Amino acid sequence: MVVCKKSKQFMIKVFYSLVIGVLMLGWSQHGYAQKRQYLLHTADNIERLKTQVENDDKIADAWEDQLRKAEQVVKSDRQSASDCQVLALAYRMTGREAFAEKIREILLANIDKDTWESQGLLNRTPSWKGGLRTSHTSFFLSLGFDAAYEHLSEDDKQKIAKGIVRLGIKPQMENWLDPETSFHTFDTMGHNWWSACVYMAGLSAIAVRNEIPEAERWIEEIAGTAGEWIGYSGSVLQNKIPTFDQDGGFYESINYAAYGVSQYLLFRYALEQAMPSMEQEDFPILEKVVDFFIHTTYYVEGDLPLSVNFGDTNVHRNGNSCVVLLYNLGYRDDRYTWYLNQVNKGSDKEGLEVNSPNGLILYPDLPTLEGDYTPDLAHSHLYKEMDWATMRNSWENDATMLAVKSGFSWNHAHADAGSFILFHQGKNLIIDSGNSSYGNPLYTTYYCQSEAHNVILWDGKGQDRKDPYFGTVNHGDLHHLIDGDHYKYLLADASGPYAHLLRRNYRSFLWVGDVILVIDDLLAHQPGKFEWLLHYNGVSKRSGKDLSIKEGDAEVLVRPLFPETFPDAGLPHDFPEQMRLEEKMGYKDHEPENKVPYWSISHFEESARTKFVNAIVLKEDGQPVPEVEPFEGKDFLGVRITQGGEVTEVYFNLLADGRLKHRNSVINMNGWETDAYLTALTFDVGSDRTTSENVKKLFVGHGSYLRRDGQVMVHSLSKLYGEFGFDDDGKAYIDGQAGAKVSMNGSSFERFQVNGQSVNHSVDEESGLFTFRLSDK
Repeated sequence: MVVCKKSKQFMIKVFYSLVIGVLMLGWSQHGYAQKRQYLLHTADNIERLKTQVENDDKIADAWEDQLRKAEQVVKSDRQSASDCQVLALAYRMTGREAFAEKIREILLANIDKDTWESQGLLNRTPSWKGGLRTSHTSFFLSLGFDAAYEHLSEDDKQKIAKGIVRLGIKPQMENWLDPETSFHTFDTMGHNWWSACVYMAGLSAIAVRNEIPEAERWIEEIAGTAGEWIGYSGSVLQNKIPTFDQDGGFYESINYAAYGVSQYLLFRYALEQAMPSMEQEDFPILEKVVDFFIHTTYYVEGDLPLSVNFGDTNVHRNGNSCVVLLYNLGYRDDRYTWYLNQVNKGSDKEGLEVNSPNGLILYPDLPTLEGDYTPDLAHSHLYKEMDWATMRNSWENDATMLAVKSGFSWNHAHADAGSFILFHQGKNLIIDSGNSSYGNPLYTTYYCQSEAHNVILWDGKGQDRKDPYFGTVNHGDLHHLIDGDHYKYLLADASGPYAHLLRRNYRSFLWVGDVILVIDDLLAHQPGKFEWLLHYNGVSKRSGKDLSIKEGDAEVLVRPLFPETFPDAGLPHDFPEQMRLEEKMGYKDHEPENKVPYWSISHFEESARTKFVNAIVLKEDGQPVPEVEPFEGKDFLGVRITQGGEVTEVYFNLLADGRLKHRNSVINMNGWETDAYLTALTFDVGSDRTTSENVKKLFVGHGSYLRRDGQVMVHSLSKLYGEFGFDDDGKAYIDGQAGAKVSMNGSSFERFQVNGQSVNHSVDEESGLFTFRLSDK
């Protein structure tokens, strides 16, 4: 065959074009590998951090601190996998090969091990090869591998990637995901382990995606589990509840909420950065998680914020890690900025604070807010499915916040149905006892048990002591949160967890100005001794009828009112009929080696039915202490509160405590006719309190009507809870049956709102009743 010269030249050109194309493809692939799509230490994040270092002294100081730590690691002969975090940051920020080489040394040393898991888990049957130690190690080393990628040789990459698969990814997938070998589920070891074990395996798979052909399939499989984990609905048979409350709460404590959620978000963020073409499902509940952390954090002027520390957590733990990651993922709102400005302090590697290597690389550019900005959220919130609630009088720093829990007990959730804690003037004065290390015997015998919390005991007993292990079959509940302009109210039902001891264990919180009434409605199966427990910080001592709790300048007074008061003078044995105060010894939060005192308040006589009514008086700088005095009549108990030019009378209807069947709890209390369990009326000081015309605001708790001398104040065919105001601009805050028709005295209202919303209404000119229906929402 004869080929002409031109044809030969053409074929040569085609040949060279193909060769160059192949080489270019190889170069492009090599260039892609070198121009790494990083997990956390992206080019954008590095550039942003460098700019922040130049312009922000706080960031500059934090960076210098991390750089010093990285230099110390390089000089040291001993390193751990966790050192990869600070070395990764230092290498990506400076490009200094010494940091990358130290990462390489750590990687090669760790992949030569037989396992990354603890011996305790390995000894279980079946053997747990993938647990939290594997999860943490896998995360640390994957960050190091990812950051030092350009420094590593091809042989290093292959060897290290295979080691991460063998020791980090495979054990987790075999134990948690693989249909042929897995034996864990969403609620194994609590609801946070799934997230930590599975999503850190996913993050590691992203790190080794270039070296391991199967990695992308693993990543897709792991990403696909998120909807099921988030939506886990619980187990009736094994006493487990859903992972998340419908409003974003996470029952296992603030600590495990932050940990569990952040592990998923780290995976989600890494996947978005390294493999942006892979679609991820959107979960609206993630935004609600941010509000959960905002509601459960207490903000302190000039100091670290505090948090609601129910369960296994620390009072300084918060949701900073989750909000930082969500902000980086595009979930942005002014209240997120406000929250991060409040909580992004301290140094917690897991919490992603700015003084940690991962927190620093992820620290976002936050907008500047107005100086008086506070979140556009209600002051109080009830998490109805997990039965936590917080109530505060302001979003300002050093305000007052009451937190209540009456939900589920298992694992990290303690036997604390009906317990409460109180923050005031920057201090946590009425406290949860906290916890200790899990290996300490006191964790099980004290910290998890009822006596470590502010609950009721009967004959020295609380919840079944096995509840933290087996879970509560009959959970506690919280109901009827009212966050009014004048009154705040919440009902805690702890009867279920106490069913072996008590028929009734209801605790009402009625907050009026600077006084919080805690009203316990108790009925036992047989007579015994009831105790009211109080754990505190600072210094506490009794003076007359008050028990003072004081730390620094912050102080509250606790005053027993019923069934009796403390003796006003003399020795306890001179007044055996009055309330007894006994000091008991517990153990300090996270310091079981140190004992601390707490109080037990009890009555001298054994009984099957009793009512504890205690007032918590909030002392405010420069303000007169409210006057609080008990009174009573036939079938009712009363409390009179005088403060700020107003008098509030609170009535507790004893006929409404379940003692009547088939008969409504109809009562006349000093002229006020009602069937309500609780009634509160507020007047101006000096006004006639025997006429309905002088009522400024009133509260009805579980009542259908309130009347005085033929004048209807409130009426409904079904019982409701609510605050009713009688100003020109009328307002009501009501929790009641959807669609219920409610009438109240108020024909002169110019405007009217129910639960912050305008409502359709009618006015009966003859009776003067203002009538509307409750929303179906």
